Amino acid sequence: MKTTTVTGTKEKQTTSHLLVICLLTILALLTLVPFIWMLSASFKANNDVFTVPIQWIPKTWHPENYSVIWTRIPLLTFFKNTAILSIVITLIQLFTSSFAAYGFSKLQFKGRDFLFLAYIGTIAVPWQSYMIPQFIMMRQLGLTDKLLSLILLQAFNAFGVFLLKQYYSSIPDSLCESARIDGLTEWGIYRKIILPLTKPALASLTIITFVNTWNDYMGPFIYLSSTENKTIQLGLKMFVGLFDAEYALIMAASVLSILPVAIVFLAMQKYFVEGIASSGVKG
Repeated sequence: MKTTTVTGTKEKQTTSHLLVICLLTILALLTLVPFIWMLSASFKANNDVFTVPIQWIPKTWHPENYSVIWTRIPLLTFFKNTAILSIVITLIQLFTSSFAAYGFSKLQFKGRDFLFLAYIGTIAVPWQSYMIPQFIMMRQLGLTDKLLSLILLQAFNAFGVFLLKQYYSSIPDSLCESARIDGLTEWGIYRKIILPLTKPALASLTIITFVNTWNDYMGPFIYLSSTENKTIQLGLKMFVGLFDAEYALIMAASVLSILPVAIVFLAMQKYFVEGIASSGVKG
């Protein structure tokens, strides 16, 4: 009787696991539908993009769309500007967030907890409320229409500090104390002990920051006006004219614009889930 019960329980668990896997597979495929439509539209003529019913396989293929977009707008310049912003901002945020998180989690000083809560509380403040004061400040510094303005404004990230601080808190303080007894400086502890143990969290923050910066539209729209400084997100709007829009070219350029994001995510995906789960559970 016990053997039959155990076998029945295992069969139920297997069946439930298969159902969950099937459900997740269906949901994953549904999330890919917009991307499949975008890829299909990028090979169509402009008049065929919004045909009803949807033509998932174009009747007439137009691969020349991918060559036309490079001549219609300075797409290479836009990619270069976006790559500079994304890489530089990501590296700066990794350094500032990890360094601040180390101080909030492993150092003892007066007002530490209050300062941390005050800093994290800025996440709840909507960007629209301080968007104009930021622009006035950048204009007074003469940094409008410069990539440096966006880099300075995004050099610090309260969410990144919170994410890494939660992960750092899971590392035993005894490791830091032993290192201090051995004569290691705080910089040495941070570089030789903390950073190597927090690769999943750093990878998670890298993905989040890179994707947000690469896809940012409002920031470049406010601060960048000249064509040579625009990003890929602003460049896509140049395909929209006064009376019409070249949707096929927009889709082709959009397909190319998501490739760097996909490459970064695929390169670090094995750390992403682990980093998010650890920072949310441990602490």
